[in-house]
Amino acid sequence: MRAFSYHIPTQIEFGNGAIARLPEFVKALGGSRVLVVGDPGVQRAGLIDRVQAILTGASIFNAVFADVESDPATRSVDEGTVHGKANGCDLVVGIGGGSALDTAKAIGLMLVNDGNIKDYVGIGKVPRAGAPVIAVPTTAGTGSELTIWSVLSDKVAKAKISVGSALNCPAIALLDPELTLSLPPQITAATGMDALTHALESYVNTATQPISEAMSDQAMTLIARSLSKAVADGSDVEARGDMLLASTIAAMAFNSTRLGLVHAFAMPLGAKFGIPHGLVNAIMLPEVMRFNHLANPRKFARIAEIFGEKTAGLSVEEAAALSVSAIEKLKLDVGITAKLSNFGVTEGRFDEIVDEAMLSGNVPVNPRQPTNDDMKALLRAELV
Repeated sequence: MRAFSYHIPTQIEFGNGAIARLPEFVKALGGSRVLVVGDPGVQRAGLIDRVQAILTGASIFNAVFADVESDPATRSVDEGTVHGKANGCDLVVGIGGGSALDTAKAIGLMLVNDGNIKDYVGIGKVPRAGAPVIAVPTTAGTGSELTIWSVLSDKVAKAKISVGSALNCPAIALLDPELTLSLPPQITAATGMDALTHALESYVNTATQPISEAMSDQAMTLIARSLSKAVADGSDVEARGDMLLASTIAAMAFNSTRLGLVHAFAMPLGAKFGIPHGLVNAIMLPEVMRFNHLANPRKFARIAEIFGEKTAGLSVEEAAALSVSAIEKLKLDVGITAKLSNFGVTEGRFDEIVDEAMLSGNVPVNPRQPTNDDMKALLRAELV
């Protein structure tokens, strides 16, 4: 067994109604003036008001920054930081999906560190720990509540940039399934497929290790059991709890291993064509699996088993192939039928998409190394 390391600095608190314990966690982290960071959707849903009421009821000062865009721009970080400093905030509570949480984490860094968030693009470039962040996810997909990454958009360059550092991990991930009950079916489906892609790509890539493998397996088991249920009946709190746990556990896996070709594609396709992250993962996942499955057939055979395929009596290669059809069936079951052409992707843009995708750190750990032509073929298969 080769050497590996595993580290996660985030405290995880899970439970129905856990949001009521927020003041307890703020005080445990030494916070006295809280910046609540969210997006307009979370604000319209009344969740920011709920967080403010809980904090105010515990006599904890709070200010709100809710101007976080989908695929958040660095502008959101800059303006949120200014607002936090103007109010003397020493702790950040991020509430929402990945965009809100990634922004909250970056604001936490910039309340303490000098310069601009763009100065810390890459991995391991943040010099000092930021203000503590409590991350409260309201979707079950990104895993941003404990990852090292903040993914932001450079709107001028039409590119996504990532800040990665162990110092960017929230201090506490506060997981309350009840906060996900109002998530619409289509977003439940897309974010659930995002969580699945995290777990699956971490599970089969070449950087996987025993701890991450176990987490990926558990996350996929929860998703197989509950994603379709959560999409069909958003009020099913048990299914919502499974999906919230699956998202977080999948993030605990890929935080140490990176991912694969699906996520290599997701960056340029998201930045250039505005395809929501979970949806672009759902679109590309089966075709990438078809490309990869014989490079790690034992793992793909296990995926087929997890998702209910009958593999008894089959060779490991035959069983591995069934994993692809299993995920294709799941996509249809949760109502995802979109193709790349629905978002304006054309074959004439393949070169720029592939050139950017091949720069991703997720390519070297993919179980099968692609050529540029392979990458174009994968795009072509999901074009229409």
